[in-house]
Amino acid sequence: MAVTEDKLATQVAYDLEGTRLEACSCGVLCPCWIGADPDGGACDALVAFHFERGTIRDVDVSGLSLVSVIEIPGNALTVDSWRMVVFIDERASGAQFDAIVAAYSGQLGGPLADLAALINQVVDVRRAPIVYAVGDGTGTLRVGDAVTVELTPVTGPHGKLTTLRDSMLSTVPGSPAYVAKASIHTVELPEYGMVWSSSDHNAIHGAYKVSHMGRP
Repeated sequence: MAVTEDKLATQVAYDLEGTRLEACSCGVLCPCWIGADPDGGACDALVAFHFERGTIRDVDVSGLSLVSVIEIPGNALTVDSWRMVVFIDERASGAQFDAIVAAYSGQLGGPLADLAALINQVVDVRRAPIVYAVGDGTGTLRVGDAVTVELTPVTGPHGKLTTLRDSMLSTVPGSPAYVAKASIHTVELPEYGMVWSSSDHNAIHGAYKVSHMGRP
């Protein structure tokens, strides 16, 4: 039996769930999370996604990670402004690699296309060994020899973890994002003009969920 046009239009383009980590040159908290301009007018950042479970065009990408190293020249929500290098987990198969690139470059539409609209230039997309060992605002992110981030959570006077809810950049409304400091945040990518190092600047870690129904 032929598949109807309506059925084609309602297939899952992507359905991803996991966690998201951000570290940047702003102080704690990062102004971008409430839609304000970055500290100092510009921002050197990285954003990492770990897919605890997920599919893209029927390709299972569970267990893989994606890390983007980004130069943001002004407000993070300005369309066509980011310059970035993208790293995809070296364990990804060819089909998984292509599916992740298609989704996060905006080719499949939906909220990831809105995210891709912020990008002015993707300098490179490459494989790398990624260690993503982060939970509740604490842990480690490493991308080969190029990126190292060590997180320490921010706590209240009685040791309770400080969280941020219902913010401008939240991908799961109502879900807490854990406020942290990056005790170490280094990027060594001189071939792309991206080299920086800081300590005790912004880091935020939280739940991540994004999906889109469309033509796969």
